[in-house]
Amino acid sequence: VRTSTSASASARIARRICARSSSFRSRRMAEGRVEHWEEEEEVDTSTSEEEPFDSEEEEEEGEEEEVEDEVDRAIVELVEGEQASDDEEQEDGVDNSRYGMHPHQVDDSDSSEDERPSRNTIGNVPLEWYKDEEHIGYDREGKKIIKSKKKDELAKLLDKVDDKNAWRTVYDEYNDEQVVLTKEEIKMIQRIRTGRYPHAEVNPFDEPFEFEYKDGMHPLSNAPEPKRRFMPSKSEAKQVVKLVRALRRGWLKLDKEEEKPKVYLMWDDDLHTTDKLQNGLAYIPAPKPKLPGHEESYRPPEEYLPSEEERKAYELMDEEERPNYIPRTFDCLRRVPAYADFIRERFERCLDLYLCPRVRKNRLNIDPETLKPKLPSPKDLKPFPSVLSMTYRGHKGRVWSIAVDPQGRYLASGGEDGTLRLWEIYSARLVEMWRLGGPVHSVAWCPDSSKKLLSCSVGKSAMLVWSKLGGKATKNAVEELLKVDQQEEENQQYKWLPLVDVEVGLQVVHRSEVSFITWHHRGDYFATVSPGTGGAAVLIHQLSKKATQSPFKKNKGQVVCVLFHPTRPIFFVATQNHIRVYNLVKQQLIKKLLGGSGALTSMAVHPGGDNLITGSGDRRVSWYDMDLSTKPYKAVRYHDHAVQAVAFHRSYPLFASASDDGSCQVFHGMVYSDLMQNPLIVPVKILRGHQRTGALGVLDCVFHPKQPWIFTAGADADIHLFTNN
Repeated sequence: VRTSTSASASARIARRICARSSSFRSRRMAEGRVEHWEEEEEVDTSTSEEEPFDSEEEEEEGEEEEVEDEVDRAIVELVEGEQASDDEEQEDGVDNSRYGMHPHQVDDSDSSEDERPSRNTIGNVPLEWYKDEEHIGYDREGKKIIKSKKKDELAKLLDKVDDKNAWRTVYDEYNDEQVVLTKEEIKMIQRIRTGRYPHAEVNPFDEPFEFEYKDGMHPLSNAPEPKRRFMPSKSEAKQVVKLVRALRRGWLKLDKEEEKPKVYLMWDDDLHTTDKLQNGLAYIPAPKPKLPGHEESYRPPEEYLPSEEERKAYELMDEEERPNYIPRTFDCLRRVPAYADFIRERFERCLDLYLCPRVRKNRLNIDPETLKPKLPSPKDLKPFPSVLSMTYRGHKGRVWSIAVDPQGRYLASGGEDGTLRLWEIYSARLVEMWRLGGPVHSVAWCPDSSKKLLSCSVGKSAMLVWSKLGGKATKNAVEELLKVDQQEEENQQYKWLPLVDVEVGLQVVHRSEVSFITWHHRGDYFATVSPGTGGAAVLIHQLSKKATQSPFKKNKGQVVCVLFHPTRPIFFVATQNHIRVYNLVKQQLIKKLLGGSGALTSMAVHPGGDNLITGSGDRRVSWYDMDLSTKPYKAVRYHDHAVQAVAFHRSYPLFASASDDGSCQVFHGMVYSDLMQNPLIVPVKILRGHQRTGALGVLDCVFHPKQPWIFTAGADADIHLFTNN
């Protein structure tokens, strides 16, 4: 009520509201309908000026009349809304509150409210979930929307009296705000109440059309069909009874017996492909003879005619190797003689049809795409090395071997120029170089990072060199470790001697040239391979005791390389044809893995120890699952030349192979802890950058211990670093 209204006027208005509402509700329940109020034109209250009243009584009466009109309109709209909602719930017979929906909530609405931006962002969530909360949701900035204070019914009614747009105002419970309906929405609601379409431009009736007969004439009669056409015919019923009686007594037979033909085709095979013989087997037609080609023509092309030398060669052949028919040419068809082998070939054909057994072979129509294994995309298997980032140059000749220190900061390389070089990985700077007086064929770091030891094979010696990394304490510890005492006479064949040209070094002299060197994971034992020694081709050395032992009296085959198991006391010995697995504690053979057709050239053990890969001279890379079989689980041939080196990554599921074709191929090799699931092997990248020199390409490859990087050494005297970005 306006502020100018007195207290007595407020009381009278309240009493009048109650009286009007009760009388109107009773009249509405009696009539069962509500009149449609016409749309009220909006009036700009800001520009209009109220005429002053002559007295206080006239002012109160004018205000009371205005308030009464607004109250009547508000009450009608309130009652109409309640009754309409009650009618809809009674017609539907569905309690929407059970499904967490507001009883007046409409999902699909043509109202322009759907076009207004929603303040609440909780989505299609029942508001009952927020009934015990102080807020009803969250706005677009994530702030809580606090519930507004609820007013009692009398305060709401008085607010509607004050507001001229109250009759067209709707409360949006979802956003907790009052929404004023526009004129278009009011008209749409009025059309829906009267049973019409919401939009006035919709025409529910199709456009009329006239049907034209083709002959241009009207039917004879438009009268409805007579009833006799829908009644069963008595004459047809009598005929049906006669047919049923004839079928029961056998007078009428529906299936006629097929007459067997007196004459049939003897060689008609294609018409009886589905018939069965007396023994129940399916009939198999005879293969058709080969049709004559161009060479059997009476005037074949010149390229089909043999020369005189070829004819004499045909005559000197045996009858079994000689061709069945030698092409000849004639001037015309009259000069073609009778075919001399016609009767013989027909007779052999008859014998084939009568005596030769036949077997039906089912041809399988298989889409080749379905046979391809479904492998993941290489993009999903990153990271892996793919980009050439750095090149280390300095060797003069082939680089036979490379190795990365356990911490991943330095790279050691040995080449044909007789030098052992130490590189800084991140800057490609040459840190140190040792001239050892012969080609360096194998390089390996000691796994114990505190010792900073490098090992390499030069000629008949396995050399241990301090890398000059670390302080004075490290140098003193290495000198004490490499100190050599006087050798006993029984160990004279494997001498432990100090290196003269190196500041801190030691060498173990063998009886033949050393080709490979590897370390145990603890850093105290290392093994060497000298193929020319025979039974003593494999030697195991203990650095702390300066002792050497030969674990095998005799080696079956030429030993290529040896490896220690990453965690267990198991020793792998790879020859050119087999891989033998030994238990060092029990001193017995555990397993013998079979190689392929080519000679093995390299071997690498998975960090888990249950899988290994090998490279061979027949361009094949083989994956062995030792728990599965002694044969390769999977073998791939993606290289064009012999495989020279293979390597596993210490932490990433990656392995690589280097070949003489100048490429290094990187694979994704995932080994699962589930024993029932086979390893996943996917080729992901081919790395190129080396030039082939003297039929040799990439000679060695090794992964970085911590990063998904790979180093490759080639016969072109270069060392490349490939990174993942």
